[in-house]
Amino acid sequence: MNLVKHDSECVEFLAGDHTYLQELIHPKNDGLPINYSLARATLMPGESSLLHELESSELLYILKGKGTACIGDQKIPMEKGSLVMIPAATKQYITNNGNENLVFLCIVEPFWKKESENILHKEQGN
Repeated sequence: MNLVKHDSECVEFLAGDHTYLQELIHPKNDGLPINYSLARATLMPGESSLLHELESSELLYILKGKGTACIGDQKIPMEKGSLVMIPAATKQYITNNGNENLVFLCIVEPFWKKESENILHKEQGN
């Protein structure tokens, strides 16, 4: 099965962790026989996602901007070209501490589902 599409066909929405997401590839949306999803996430300058954990593992690839990944007790600086792996069921949040949007790809395996995202704190970055 081939898939050809453009990111303009992918609707952006506010995810439970307060990042803006565009699901670029998702087996439920695209009818693909895969067990992962690929999304583009955006955080505005000075913003943080909510403290959360996923049932899935997640790989982040930074496309633009600077930020910090807070994973468990670690604070990991990120910039364009950084790759960060987040194990399943790990407390996490991302902070944009730059002056431009922080834009990154998220590969989630098994694929992202709203119900598998557990929001742990209702305030940003806590």
